[in-house]
Amino acid sequence: MLSIVLVQPEIPGNTGAVGRTCVALDAELVLIHPLGFEITDARVKRSGLDYWPHVRLAEYASWDLFIAARQPRDDQMFLFEEHASRSFFEPDYPEDAVLVFGGETRGIPHAVWGRFPGRQFRLPMCSPHIRSLNLANTVAAAAYQAVRAHV
Repeated sequence: MLSIVLVQPEIPGNTGAVGRTCVALDAELVLIHPLGFEITDARVKRSGLDYWPHVRLAEYASWDLFIAARQPRDDQMFLFEEHASRSFFEPDYPEDAVLVFGGETRGIPHAVWGRFPGRQFRLPMCSPHIRSLNLANTVAAAAYQAVRAHV
């Protein structure tokens, strides 16, 4: 099963929208604390609409606790960051891929990067006028790319 991991997300509406994408793809949503909001925040549920009760949600107090509990293989891990050199179109994604995204303003913490060298990817930007996309849009694009060969 595909897992979408949000490391310290800050905006409840984005997390709700990502949850909705997870339901659409039958994927798991993993949240790494601290969050920039309460998971019970109405804005999370509003953007997730009536799909939020169907989200397969897991939460971890820290990245280290997530890694210790899940023990993911290197080939499962795909870390998305705007400054990565590799395009998200390059890899073949396994069915049990773990797609990792950082908080909206901070990205993935450097301590997380170091654990999986060579596993960083970006969405290509064709215009010099934009650095990155909204987190929920980025997750949707990456998640659909990851499942493309399996659906």
